[in-house]
Amino acid sequence: MTMTSTPPPPPPASAGGAVAARAIDAHKVYGEGETVVKALDGVTVDFAAGQFAAIMGPSGSGKSTLMHCLAGLDELTSGSVWIEGTNLTELREKDLTRLRRDRVGFVFQAFNLIPTLTAEENITLPLSLAGNDPDQAWFDEVVKTVGLADRLQHRPSELSGGQQQRVAVARALASKPAIIFADEPTGNLDSRASAEILGFMRRAVTDYGQTIVMVTHDPVAASYADRVLILADGNIVHEMLEPTTDSVVDFMKTFGD
Repeated sequence: MTMTSTPPPPPPASAGGAVAARAIDAHKVYGEGETVVKALDGVTVDFAAGQFAAIMGPSGSGKSTLMHCLAGLDELTSGSVWIEGTNLTELREKDLTRLRRDRVGFVFQAFNLIPTLTAEENITLPLSLAGNDPDQAWFDEVVKTVGLADRLQHRPSELSGGQQQRVAVARALASKPAIIFADEPTGNLDSRASAEILGFMRRAVTDYGQTIVMVTHDPVAASYADRVLILADGNIVHEMLEPTTDSVVDFMKTFGD
């Protein structure tokens, strides 16, 4: 990824504890001249370990860009991003690929399952690619918690949308990553399946100390988080702690005026 001229030192733990991910003066610019678009305009933000954070904002606000840069899926124009104590901005592509595989989990609304693999094989795929065996006790706990014990030998085409997304969430958790990034994880699900997935993600944080950063446009989904960040024009313009559906809706109404 693009290096800054003077890389900052590793981020210290925040007052609330360890930092799972951090952006420092993050800029992302597309185009040039009159067509330039500032997707991120100097964002500095911490995501504490063991916390469920939601990122919201209007279309084009930079929320997905921020998540993709934090996850090492996209490069910053300037600034730096960190996963725990590692500066992704300075990593070679090979090392960045390894870090994404070993320390980061991903959940997307499109599920991204391999159709020819069973649910079990999809869940353990990142570990298999890394040449690692799953922690069987943890694997069993994840499978039990997401309610997939009787679906492990089914392929994606034999599963409902909600079940496929549960496979995707279980896959993200299986390697015990430092952080999970979820991009509209319930965007393709009905309300019942959405509640099941969000409930499990909430329990993964509360019961197992997982760290989740979720991009969403849905106030109901955001209400499962500990913290909601609102982006607009590439900047964080508001933060809500202990959000409720009503408080998110009320703010977004004001924000839209």
